[in-house]
Amino acid sequence: MTIKQLIYFILFPVVVNPLWAQSSVMNLSLKETIERAQQHSPDAQTARHGFRSEYWNYKSYKANYLPFLTLTSNPYLNRAINKITMADGTIKFVEQNVLSADLSLTLTQNVAWTGGSFFVETNAQRLDMRSDKTTSWQTSPFIFGYSQTLFGYNALKWDKKIEPVRYVEAQKTYLETLELVAVRATDRFFALATAQSNFETASTNYANADTLYQYAQGRYSIGTITENEMLQLELNRLTEETNRMNAQIEVENAMQSLRSYLGMQEDVELQVAIDQHVPQFWIPLDEAIMKAQTNSPEIQNMIRRKFESESAVAQAKASAGFKADIYIRFGLTQTGDKLRDAYKDPLDQQLISLGLTLPILDWGRGKGKVRVAKSRRDLVYTQVDQDRMDFDLNVRKLVKQFNLQAQRVQIAERTNQTAQRRHDVARRLYILGKSTILDLNASITEKDSARRNYVTSLYKYWSLYYTLRSITLYDFEHNHELKADLENL
Repeated sequence: MTIKQLIYFILFPVVVNPLWAQSSVMNLSLKETIERAQQHSPDAQTARHGFRSEYWNYKSYKANYLPFLTLTSNPYLNRAINKITMADGTIKFVEQNVLSADLSLTLTQNVAWTGGSFFVETNAQRLDMRSDKTTSWQTSPFIFGYSQTLFGYNALKWDKKIEPVRYVEAQKTYLETLELVAVRATDRFFALATAQSNFETASTNYANADTLYQYAQGRYSIGTITENEMLQLELNRLTEETNRMNAQIEVENAMQSLRSYLGMQEDVELQVAIDQHVPQFWIPLDEAIMKAQTNSPEIQNMIRRKFESESAVAQAKASAGFKADIYIRFGLTQTGDKLRDAYKDPLDQQLISLGLTLPILDWGRGKGKVRVAKSRRDLVYTQVDQDRMDFDLNVRKLVKQFNLQAQRVQIAERTNQTAQRRHDVARRLYILGKSTILDLNASITEKDSARRNYVTSLYKYWSLYYTLRSITLYDFEHNHELKADLENL
């Protein structure tokens, strides 16, 4: 080997890595990438906003079962000439100038098991006849009432079944989404890791190919190799130079994708570091299935869909059959020219109203709605049963794949090391003239393939790892349930 070639090898790390020789470089591990993604990625932010929406929806649902107090007022001024029927039966146009002001305070309590509501009310109204400058008051110090739809759809009853399930589903969905964010961050992390590994491999291959070509020129000049072999080495050098340029473009694209997902600035260069160690633990299949059935939001989704289908059937039956509305109201009332007089010796007042609706002829429309609702309910039950079966099968498949993947990583690592050593040997033998260019090219191909397979096996391991966490919401490595501080959201 000439002095020029030795200098080239010494300067090689500086020459082939101009991509990383930049001022703003951030080194990222997989764990740091996932933590940043779970804070800043668009998926994580969408998940937080989605959970907040479900949280306040659940609070609104809970408020429907608590008493609520309302204050209402409808003042008005009416100045007009109106047609008035007089005491003797004649009709005259009379100018009226009336100012009315009222205030009503009502306390209402819904009743979930009946769907009705109790209310307590107090109100006062003042009437000013501005034309003759007289004032009168009407008060109702106390009114108690109840309203109820009989044989109708009880939304409060069904909400009490559906909304708690929906809220639990939202909690579990948020945790699931964080783990799915980890899966997507892992995808982008290893896409960049693969691209950087390919660039490093391509740079090394180019440097070696250039060195061998320079060395071959000396051997060709003294006639120890053929022109065909020297041209093959020149072709290898050009091919590796092209591969290095393509690998550099691949790094830029993968880096841009990861940078965008992590919400980072465009001028930050990312250098990812692959952890060669993977946790060695075995996931029991039965335990994984049990955790998935207990923790997965998919199970809550199936329960909610069944409840909603039953609710639709109940609503269809209620709208198609006999309905009755009852309204009961009783209390005290009085009038007077002054406010204090309107509260003296109040009189009783009662009101009972009953409204009935019975469809006589609807040409089967009501019955048809009920049958459609029942058919959709049966379809939902069938789909849920199939989804449950597919869910269990998917968990089984993922657990089996994960339990094998750690062993695959070990095999891929040994293969990578062996392929690298074989390439080193083949390269030395070729330089010594004891091997052919075909053997050297074969060792390069095997080395590059083994390196890519090793990175891919690591990627599959961590992808399966976080995918299983998203389905089971359980950390099998440390044996604890996954949790998040939902209240602070």
